[in-house]
Amino acid sequence: MRYEIMGPLRVIDGERQASIGARKIEVLLAVLLVRSNQVVTVDQLIREIWGEEPPRRVTAGLHVYVSQTRKFLSRPERSESPVLTRPPGYMLNLGSDRLDCRCFDQLVSQGRDHFRDRRYEDAIHSFEEALSLWRGPPLDDVCRGPILQGFQTWLNEARLECIEMLMDSRMSLGRHRELVSDLFMLSTEHPLREALYRMLMLALYRSGRRADALQVYQRARRTLNDELGLEPGRALQDIHQAILTADDRLELPTFAHHP
Repeated sequence: MRYEIMGPLRVIDGERQASIGARKIEVLLAVLLVRSNQVVTVDQLIREIWGEEPPRRVTAGLHVYVSQTRKFLSRPERSESPVLTRPPGYMLNLGSDRLDCRCFDQLVSQGRDHFRDRRYEDAIHSFEEALSLWRGPPLDDVCRGPILQGFQTWLNEARLECIEMLMDSRMSLGRHRELVSDLFMLSTEHPLREALYRMLMLALYRSGRRADALQVYQRARRTLNDELGLEPGRALQDIHQAILTADDRLELPTFAHHP
């Protein structure tokens, strides 16, 4: 069985694909998946599902939702539900089942290792495969409690880092010209990510667009100043200075090649 929470929650079992219509049951399963193989306390579950003002008979309500979740996940070939009672709460035992955000994490880690070893094609493959698991904002309608909000924040950040590393890997293979438009769009969507400005400036410089690269720096500096009252960080300042002086170190390394 495969659980997918990088987007609307759904459960894939062979050819069968199922999602949950009831919001509170969806929240319960989502929390158990985010904390899979760990006990989530009754109090934590109540806060995630009902917020700060739960109803009076909330424990009884939680028991009903746990029962319905078990029913939703039940399969004829399974003698035991993956949702286990473990005082002081409940736990989802992942076992041999798969969870998309864990696969994502593994692929990003692989890609990072490949990048470190200068195996850029392999890195690109891993990062692209990781990003293909994203189906939209994760658990968008159900993130009210701290566990799911924390997970959503982590996943959004991890996805952005993965995109940045993918761009870096492509740059390392000399694909700067084809990356310019993507990097323009990404730096507009995420105006406080200095790494995106840095890569865009380098891509423009290597494409023979030195003036445009310097304009990007001015835009980044203005944005960071207006939004945060900060000057660009050292990495961005360094590449700005290197472009001004046409530093040889900005050229593509000799081991890189365009496939």
